[in-house]
Amino acid sequence: MIRYIRYTLLITLIGLAACQEVLEPKPVTLLVDELVLNEPNDVQPVRIGLYSAFRSMAAPNIIAGDFTADYIQANGTYTDEIELGTKRITATNGAVDALWSGLYRTIYVANFILERLPALTTVPEATRKQVLAEARFMRGWANFIGVYTYGDIPKVTSTDQSANTTIPRIAKADMLASVLADYQAALADLPSVTSASTNATTNATYLNKINCQAALARYYLYQKNWAQAESLATVVINSGVYALQTNYSDIVTKDFTSESILEVGYNLTDDPGTSNDPVTGSPGLNNLLVGRREVIPSNQLVSSLLSAEAGTRSTTITFNAQQQRGNDNGWTVRKYGTASEDNNNIVLMRLAEMYLIRAEARAQQGKLTGTTGAIADLNVLRTRAKAPAITAGAQADVLLAVERERVYELAFEGQRWYDLVRTGRAQAVMSAFSPNWNSRYELWPIPQREIQQNTALQQNPGY
Repeated sequence: MIRYIRYTLLITLIGLAACQEVLEPKPVTLLVDELVLNEPNDVQPVRIGLYSAFRSMAAPNIIAGDFTADYIQANGTYTDEIELGTKRITATNGAVDALWSGLYRTIYVANFILERLPALTTVPEATRKQVLAEARFMRGWANFIGVYTYGDIPKVTSTDQSANTTIPRIAKADMLASVLADYQAALADLPSVTSASTNATTNATYLNKINCQAALARYYLYQKNWAQAESLATVVINSGVYALQTNYSDIVTKDFTSESILEVGYNLTDDPGTSNDPVTGSPGLNNLLVGRREVIPSNQLVSSLLSAEAGTRSTTITFNAQQQRGNDNGWTVRKYGTASEDNNNIVLMRLAEMYLIRAEARAQQGKLTGTTGAIADLNVLRTRAKAPAITAGAQADVLLAVERERVYELAFEGQRWYDLVRTGRAQAVMSAFSPNWNSRYELWPIPQREIQQNTALQQNPGY
């Protein structure tokens, strides 16, 4: 059974930007079981609840994308991180459970809005359209992450408790069709943003047409619809709403940069960077990567980021000789700070990814050279990173260059495992990385607690 339905869950409604308030009214506490949407004044609190639920997916999604892959090695005593680092993942892993909970919490609040808001005729039409579009986008995003993490998953479209207790898994293709429908519906009614003159925090915090098009570009890349992926990435790049940071180090050390397309923020009183997430219970990224260093960058990743090809992107990690002992290589991830630092947010999409999506889509279509070729897109990022330019090569070589560039550019942004699986490279890369790797790890297990509570669910093979 999907546990957010049976148990009362606390959503802390906060300002979505680090150390500042970006949504009104002031932060309040709201129980999911007591969500109220009866009059216009209820819309903003429930909307904030939607964004807060959406935010709860972010940290466990980073853990799924990077801890499952070849970026980390276990370095502490936490069982969950030891399982991920040694590639012995089980259905009782806390991160596996935390991501599932975050996904379905977001879906629940989105469904609540989609059920109740259309009936509130006293809400201004523009407000109703925008909030409904935000709900459709976030439900689509959650289901997109869900199918690429767990495979076939339950499709939950209502808040009916009795109906939701025995929903079986549906085929991945059917779920992806519903994701596309949600994204397209959202795109129609999300507000337009026409230039970068709007505050960068607003552009990255609130949903708009351009960041919805960015999500669609990623969707089509995963679907291998190269033409659509290229087209939508180009729309985002050419929009002028987002701009590459001059220095890559700002991506590591600052929140809400000019190239952040979608970013979830935290404030001083509610920051999972240094403690467990108050909703999912998932350990914070700063706690795992910096404070306790339960996982550290793998030797392979360190070697990649220190290469000439990575350029200034080596600033993603830092070295301390005093920590180098035994199996500890002395390296630490710098990307996630504490609540008092200016880099404790989690970036879900940024402009550099759009260049990488377009480069891969163009390479897959044989568009390698020239101003509209894949190599030109890669060299935009290499120039920013002060790395040597790529010269012309065969299609297979350019695609491998794209894979390497995604490692340099997106390290610890939650994409590596998903990249390896979607490109069919997981078995080759991961079996060379760990003797414990098994093809079953191309999907995470369904959380054991869900299997026990919902008799309609079946476990993924091998778990």
